[in-house]
Order: sequence, then C-alpha cells, then structure tokens
Amino acid sequence: MSLRVKGQKKYYAYSLSFTPFTHLINPMKTCLLVLFILSTLTGTAVEKSNFANQTIDIGLVVTDIKKSLQFYKEVVGFQEKDGFKVAGKFPKLVGLTDGTELNIHVLRLGDENSSTKLKLMQVAGKKPTRIVKQPYIHSTAGFSYLTIFVNNVEKIISRAKKYGYQPYAQSPQVLPEGLPQDICLLMLKDPDGNFVEIVGPLTKTLEKKQ
Repeated sequence: MSLRVKGQKKYYAYSLSFTPFTHLINPMKTCLLVLFILSTLTGTAVEKSNFANQTIDIGLVVTDIKKSLQFYKEVVGFQEKDGFKVAGKFPKLVGLTDGTELNIHVLRLGDENSSTKLKLMQVAGKKPTRIVKQPYIHSTAGFSYLTIFVNNVEKIISRAKKYGYQPYAQSPQVLPEGLPQDICLLMLKDPDGNFVEIVGPLTKTLEKKQ
C-alpha cells in the first residue's frame, strides 16, 4: 500500500506487490495477507448460518407411553409441555407412518423455548412396534443413547430406584483418564431398553474412592 498526493488531496492506492517486505514474511503469510486485503476491498461477508435453532428435537417411539412419561419426567426430570397431534394424510405423505395419526407428548429440559425437546409417541400402526434388545450401544446401528448433563447424579439414582430402575452395568463410574476426574457417568435404560447417559458431579461413594 502506498500514499500518493495529488494536488491538495491525499488518497491511497493498493498494490498487491509486497516486494519491499517479502523478505520479512514467508510466502504463506503473504498469501493470507493478500486474501485478507482482497476480502476487505470486495466487502466479502461471512456466510450466515442456515440453522434457525442450535438445538435439535428428538422423536422417540415407545411401546408404553405411560411408563415412558413416568421415566423421563419423574426419574430424569424432563418437564412436559403442550403436545400436538399429526393426523390426516400428512404422516403418510412425508413417510412418518403407514397412515396412523400421531399423538406427540413434548418434554423439555427447562422452561426456555430453545431447550432440548424430547418428543414421545406411542403409535398404533398396522404392525406392532418392535423392541430391539440392545445390550451395548454398538449392538445395533443408529442413534444409540441420550446424554443428559445434571448437577446432582445422586438425585437421579434415588428417583430411579424409587420407580424400579437400577443403574446399568457397574455405573456410575468416574470418567476415563484424560477427562475431568470430578465427573461421573450413570447409565440407565428406559422402559424400552434405550440407553440414557446421566453425566454430572461425583456421587459421595465415588468421592470416597478418589
């Protein structure tokens, strides 16, 4: 960049030749500097994200809506909000169902509209909903588990036992080496056998082992 004076007016002329100081910077930095100046001159803007929301909603088909609502609300702590129905031709037209209408229960983690939503539904389709036994997360392909972060893992354990659910395998356990050692993972299974990870501070029992 050089300053030129014409009459009483001063103006800048940009040059893409950086000969006077190329000996001070390597070719890669020179290239980046050129691209930066070009983007500044052309007014190039960063493309706006196409995502209208930075959280996702998860739809979960269950075989017993009462048991599943009890688990996710009373054990895990979701709050139920206004649900909705999807009827008519729409479910079949978009490939959701065989034409069976949907009655969707909406659960949220918190009161904010942007909170994660879990949509539970029991579908009375032409064929009964199958339960796939899944002893490990890799037993079947596809979405395998939910991860929910909490402030008190012991509260979840207490509520789980109250409603007849036990920690899965030998959980809870402290996170593996290389991850925070003051955090543990509790694994639960919902009424249909889906994995639900609960991640939060160490329980008192695990603290004593530290």
